Amino acid sequence: MTTPFQKASEWIDAENAQDPNQESYKNSTYPKELLYSNRMYTKLMDFYPEASEEVQIASKAQHICRWKVARESYPMDRVGYLKWREELKKFHAKTTAVILEKAGYNAEFITRVSFLIEKKLLKKDAETQLLEDVICLVFLEYYLDPFVHKHDEEKLKNIIKKTWDKMSDKGHQEALKIKYSAENLELIKASLGL
Repeated sequence: MTTPFQKASEWIDAENAQDPNQESYKNSTYPKELLYSNRMYTKLMDFYPEASEEVQIASKAQHICRWKVARESYPMDRVGYLKWREELKKFHAKTTAVILEKAGYNAEFITRVSFLIEKKLLKKDAETQLLEDVICLVFLEYYLDPFVHKHDEEKLKNIIKKTWDKMSDKGHQEALKIKYSAENLELIKASLGL
């Protein structure tokens, strides 16, 4: 019999597979948010294999259907960016809640997953912090390098410092194990004063 977790995972993947944006990785092309979702889940299970089912689903659904809420639909300034990010969290939580209800989860479980996706009580709630650590680790491992080619050094140092500040000590230890290019490792060390 298919479990609610299996159903929810399949449906989250099916939604993310519809992403019209493609990303190449190791000679294959994937829908961008499906690849991100898989990276999030794999990183979570490597980093913290005993993660609760709620965190597992929140990791997979972190960016569910992100392409449906375009950045360009908000003012292209800092205020617009922050508003877009807030709306995205709510959108991801609501989209996931519909799937979880259909999969047979109870209201308490669904509320908890929404809480995690919206990243509430960061630094105070252990599971929100765990999810944030995984988000930061995935960023550093897979998405830092493309950023390096788009931004100047000062902006990059600021991004790295802000990412580091969101993480726990355990997250920091894990981040230092990632295999970075020599240039990116130097940039990280310079950003953090290591």
